[in-house]
Amino acid sequence: MNLILGDGQLGSAIYKLTKWDYYSRKSSGFDANNPNFIPLKHYDTIINCIGYTDTYSKEREHHWKINYKFVADLVDFCSENEKKLVHISTDYVYANSKSGASEEDVPVHCKNWYGYTKLLGDGYVQLRSKDYLLIRCSFKPEPFPYPKAVVYQVGNFDSTKVIAELICKLINSGASGLYNVGTEPKTIFELAKKSNPSVEPMFGKIHHTMPTDITMDCSKMKKTLGGSNGLSNNCDTLL
Repeated sequence: MNLILGDGQLGSAIYKLTKWDYYSRKSSGFDANNPNFIPLKHYDTIINCIGYTDTYSKEREHHWKINYKFVADLVDFCSENEKKLVHISTDYVYANSKSGASEEDVPVHCKNWYGYTKLLGDGYVQLRSKDYLLIRCSFKPEPFPYPKAVVYQVGNFDSTKVIAELICKLINSGASGLYNVGTEPKTIFELAKKSNPSVEPMFGKIHHTMPTDITMDCSKMKKTLGGSNGLSNNCDTLL
């Protein structure tokens, strides 16, 4: 049995696709700062969609507690109780790495606490988890809800629904280990334009720590999901 932990944007999209059970901070009263893992004991696989995603916030304590401390506690719980952990991380851990970074490349976090604590959480998953699927990705709402979208940043992000579908395919395939998940490289503006034709380009950075290039090599994902050998290494759409 699978359990989705968190009912935010991604958790809700996965739930709509699968109807798997979910447990959340809002509807279930789950406190990630002081977690009670007992309700999770009845499940074989825990899909962790909980994270502090205010990317440029200066609230170091919030980033630390949710993106690292909670993840470490969840890893320990899953390992002690022989459960598989599916943990959702971020492409931002590659922000200072090379363009098109693969799972084999050593990431260097972007210059903010979000990227730093997410990378720390990834490290704990890889070091201490007995059975895990670690996914690095990012996603945007559809239709794009804002009047302007950034031209400055390029990555493998896509709509939440598309990323959720790829994640569900990996889970159902039985994949384990680290995976980059996304589609073809594009700017946020190019993605936003697909669902909101009136969106205008925003030039410059939202924040001084905003990375320009967070592209990933997603060929491992393509191979696992049966992608065509004729496609490039950079995450061609599988849907």
